[in-house]
Amino acid sequence: MIQPKGTIVFSTIGRNHYGFDVFSISLTPKLNTQCIEHRLTDGASINFNGQFVDEDQTLIYVSERTGSAQIYLNRPENPKLEQLPTVTASLFHDRPVLRIDRLYYVSAHEPADKLFTSWSAVYMTKLGDRKIVLRLTPKGAVDYSPAVSPTGKFIAVASYGFRPWKGELDELDTDIIVFPPSDPNRRIVVCKRGGWPTWFGDSTIFFHRKADDGWWSIFRVDLPENFQHLDAGDNPRRITPPGVHAFTPSASRDRNFVAFATRRRESNFRHIEIFDLESESFYRVTESLNPNFHHYNPFFSPKGGFLGYHRFRGESAPGVTTIPHLDPIISPTNEMRLLRLNGMFPSFSHNGDFIAFNHDFDMNSGLRIVRRDGSKRWVVLKDRNAFCTSWNPTENNVIYTSIGPIFESAKRTVQIARISFDPKDLTDDREEIPATVKILTREDTGNNAFPSCSPDGKFLVFRSGRSGHKNLFIVDAVNGEFNGGIRQLTDGPWIDTMPSWSPDGKLIAFSSNRHNPNNVDCFSIYLIRPDGSDLRRFQLAGPEGLSDVDRERINHVCFNSDSSWLLFTANIGGVTADPVSLPNQFQPYGDMYMVRLDGSDLQRLTCNAYEDGTPSWGPSSSTKEEIELGSMSLEGNKVGGDKLKGQFEEPFWLSCNI
Repeated sequence: MIQPKGTIVFSTIGRNHYGFDVFSISLTPKLNTQCIEHRLTDGASINFNGQFVDEDQTLIYVSERTGSAQIYLNRPENPKLEQLPTVTASLFHDRPVLRIDRLYYVSAHEPADKLFTSWSAVYMTKLGDRKIVLRLTPKGAVDYSPAVSPTGKFIAVASYGFRPWKGELDELDTDIIVFPPSDPNRRIVVCKRGGWPTWFGDSTIFFHRKADDGWWSIFRVDLPENFQHLDAGDNPRRITPPGVHAFTPSASRDRNFVAFATRRRESNFRHIEIFDLESESFYRVTESLNPNFHHYNPFFSPKGGFLGYHRFRGESAPGVTTIPHLDPIISPTNEMRLLRLNGMFPSFSHNGDFIAFNHDFDMNSGLRIVRRDGSKRWVVLKDRNAFCTSWNPTENNVIYTSIGPIFESAKRTVQIARISFDPKDLTDDREEIPATVKILTREDTGNNAFPSCSPDGKFLVFRSGRSGHKNLFIVDAVNGEFNGGIRQLTDGPWIDTMPSWSPDGKLIAFSSNRHNPNNVDCFSIYLIRPDGSDLRRFQLAGPEGLSDVDRERINHVCFNSDSSWLLFTANIGGVTADPVSLPNQFQPYGDMYMVRLDGSDLQRLTCNAYEDGTPSWGPSSSTKEEIELGSMSLEGNKVGGDKLKGQFEEPFWLSCNI
């Protein structure tokens, strides 16, 4: 079967600025003494979710230095990293635990048997025989966050079991399940509602969940000697009090401590704290070390001598300190090239040599152009809030964008702009290029946004709120509605948005909630001809037939070059990792997929714990592209980029509850 080709450029919310490294502190007998922080990872790419193997601070952790999340071993006496054997076909690995010669971890390489079900499952690789890879999660079940008991007899996971994902985005509806690795099908539910388990001995598990009063808190469940028939309805004991959010716990084996990340009312940052189970006292570990950095997901060494966590490495720390304009990630197909953009809403020039984009969602996002090899970037429009770009297919000097605030009502003024410039100004000695801005829509017509140009360059389809609802309109691409005229393409009390004109000119794809206008969280793909005929809803076919269409959140749809495939972002893969353990979670739609225009051959292109979106599907390169995989290296970026500042936010649903 012939696979589509090309280059897909996309954006990822927040991830570009993470710059995480794993750090540790030595725990003295008196916790109230000043700690000294040590960096354990090398400053390449982002490094996170570590675990200590021994008291020498041998470390396993997740890193994205090869273009996807893989697991690495770092020995203090050996500066050379070792990539541990996992599942070579997997783009996502998480939460590694090493016990003697067995590596336990989460992978998401096997498709679920239903849409809206996560692909995350727990696997084990025997390091002595790297060919032995066992899936410990039963087929059809979903497991997160494995924790291995000190003796290695039991594994605890946060699990949906065989239940489907209901669409929740903050607290996952998972249970704490325990099973022996020798018999992974013998699964015991030890507690309803819980995530991120950690063992304290072989008979106590700590975990996090949101308490009835709304505060994320740490709970414990104590297991009897024979817990094969444990009543999972028994209430666990709450450890942390209301008034402080606490999550992602780690229990010390040899000391009566539990460490966790906290978010307190008086701080804008997440910090690591230790809770003494005997005195019920908090010890604030990282607040005095780095008061203005977020700290994530602590872990103890086996005997409790060290505490690790990850955080932003800092602007002046050794290692990578800039963000490349374009960063390659591993693609699941050899015919497709995937590039993560340091910006939003990319679109390709007609010859594919340049990419237009908006730098961010802020009020000065403007319009920029970057070479497709990432070597040079220019500012075309600055100090203006702009979003969405569409390059005129017949004119290499014309780009369309929306000027005004994003995510606003139908009546808020947003205008379609035609930006023209001289391509001869795209030279290496320039940082900015002069451009002419021509507004194509009237100021009194409300929210006009998301332009897409017809393949002949004569018309634009865009979303407008001029009727009181957000519907689609078509306007002259040169003169706009002032002299060229305008006509309405769709009409109704719903949201039609993010249109994309097919390269063959026959169809316009867009996202809409017209099937359920009262639900602004559910969007599906619709297709319509430019003359307004043949409107239809595009149906995704999952492994077991049609998807649960009333749960679709599908946006940012576009076509490939011959109009035979659709590319989009969607929530149909569920949630890959516990959202509260991550920064900046704005999901529900967070992965990219492609599908044939007849609805067949659905394929997942990205698989991670981020929100990927605003993709553009361009042509394959006619020349050798110089961007190399893993361009965020210790040697620095081979091309220019923005300074890495670590500017990312807590999940919005957490911040609003403090």
